[in-house]
Amino acid sequence: MSILEIPSFLFGIGGVIILIIFFFIFLYFVPLGLWFSAILSKVKISLLDLIFMRWRKVPPELIVKAMVNATKAGLAISSDQLEAHYLAGGNVMKVVAALISADKANIPLDFKAATAIDLAGRDVFDAVQMSVNPRVIDTPPVSAVAKDGIQLIAKARVTVRANISQLVGGAGEETVLARVGEGIVTTIGSAVSHKEVLENPDKISKGVLAKGLDAGTAFEILSIDIADIDIGENIGAKLQMDQAEADKNIAQAKAEERRAMAIALEQEMKAKAQEARATVIEAEAEIPKAMSEAFRNGNLGIMDYYRMQNIKADTDMRDAFSKPPKKD
Repeated sequence: MSILEIPSFLFGIGGVIILIIFFFIFLYFVPLGLWFSAILSKVKISLLDLIFMRWRKVPPELIVKAMVNATKAGLAISSDQLEAHYLAGGNVMKVVAALISADKANIPLDFKAATAIDLAGRDVFDAVQMSVNPRVIDTPPVSAVAKDGIQLIAKARVTVRANISQLVGGAGEETVLARVGEGIVTTIGSAVSHKEVLENPDKISKGVLAKGLDAGTAFEILSIDIADIDIGENIGAKLQMDQAEADKNIAQAKAEERRAMAIALEQEMKAKAQEARATVIEAEAEIPKAMSEAFRNGNLGIMDYYRMQNIKADTDMRDAFSKPPKKD
């Protein structure tokens, strides 16, 4: 090969590469293989629709696969419906699988309802499966106290199935468990004796089911079975002991208050007695002055003074006789 022939050779190779690249780009935007597969599966979709899907950033493989599954199951779903659901952020394959499963199980579910459930954030396929195969939910231990004060701890198993018509806007599993727990507490609390509940545990199930706890939820409660009942503490006796302890503390506080008031009154009386004695001592200190003044003024004679001294001596003697003798 001469030097003059090299440019033409390179140009020929470059042209082939460009043609190959152009061919792959053409197949990307014009998915002939996917179109033939749809035709063989008897799916009604045009090649132009597949091309436009690329421009709308919708994967045609996903749409064709979903349409093939729906067609083989005997469901009529258009590509426009699937595209709209994909562009809305939904899960196309789960919606188609849910529709197929619902159709086989004779559960009424149309495409609009299925897409609404999917866009609401719920697993529509799992919901259909739960409608076919009910789920058993174990409640956590629920504590309640009968009227006789005995605590009972109950565990229940709730059998539920999905309520398709209530999946959008309906309350979830947590609400069902909360309502069942509330019903158990109410039923046990209304029992006169805990023995009555232990003898007839089905009373709890019947009482809870009669309340219609699945109203407004995404589930339908089929049955509530009491799995286990344990006896807890004697809450009534404990409350009585606590009340007695509280009453004792209150009585002690009141007694302490009365004692403090008595001590304060005693101190006050002692203070008043000391004040009275001080007043008497002050008055007695004034007696000699008054007697002296009376002598000077002639209002008191010597005989009067002697008589007063005799009376005082007689009084002291009487006081001495009234006191017990001192022990040596």
